[in-house]
Amino acid sequence: MKTDSRLEKVLKTGGLAVTSECGPPRGAVPEKIREKAAMLKGYVDAINVTDNQTAVVRMSSLAACIFIRQMGLSAILQMVARDRNRIAMQSDILGAYSHGVDTMLCLSGDHPKFGDHPMAANVYDIDSVQMVQMVKQMRDEGTFQGGGDIENPPKMYIGAAANPFADPFELRVPRLAKKVTAGVDFIQTQCVYNLDKFERWMAQIRERGLHEKVHILAGITPMKSAGMARYMKNRVPGMDVPDELVNRMAGVPKEKQGAEGLTIAVESIERLKEVKGLSGFHIMAIEWEEKVPEIVERAGLLPRPEV
Repeated sequence: MKTDSRLEKVLKTGGLAVTSECGPPRGAVPEKIREKAAMLKGYVDAINVTDNQTAVVRMSSLAACIFIRQMGLSAILQMVARDRNRIAMQSDILGAYSHGVDTMLCLSGDHPKFGDHPMAANVYDIDSVQMVQMVKQMRDEGTFQGGGDIENPPKMYIGAAANPFADPFELRVPRLAKKVTAGVDFIQTQCVYNLDKFERWMAQIRERGLHEKVHILAGITPMKSAGMARYMKNRVPGMDVPDELVNRMAGVPKEKQGAEGLTIAVESIERLKEVKGLSGFHIMAIEWEEKVPEIVERAGLLPRPEV
């Protein structure tokens, strides 16, 4: 089934797509979402809205996506398997599509013990691969998981995440292949700092021909400080931050470390542009959305295509 997703149209032009991310507020404050989305207008093709990231309660991704759609921008609904069973998932997908949200990202979600409600029960009725299959069934077959027919099926463009750096490395590409078989349309990766390892991962993807079956967007997160670089290296699971990057950030005065982090992000994009099979970039400037336009502009990713 065809969809009308802006991201799909951009990716099918063969150019490099650019997506970014908004973390919703910890309160009923729509102005904060509108403010973040306004910063990204004209610089990205679609805006992800995180779903209670790190298991911390925030405004729902669905509500925030609706505010972004009302601004005439393209939103990507993120949905984690942690918090909902398949009934609630399918219900929210119908609700999102009815508001013009036509792109989504299927995720497992961080365990509640990492967040502000460690006593919360996990749901995990289905995992992220099964969620991809479910959304594809809703879109292409027009049926719910329970077998009933859907009136006006949601034509979602389906995304998922991949981490090229988690251990064991040799299972990273087979794990991605499962998502491709399940029917995923695009992939957004974990933040890429170890460019050599990422290029090895992409080489393995090309060997299996997966780059011809799915669009891959490399995750880019600018470092604000040497402290952030050290934290990402030592405290964030599945992250690979080389020592030379930490040392480079630490080697400039504190007041200039943010600027250095932006330069590293731009240099990373410029190098990764040359990687065969890469379809674009997902820029995750965590609570630093105002810097996304500068990164996009300096990396030569403007103007964004009209589709």
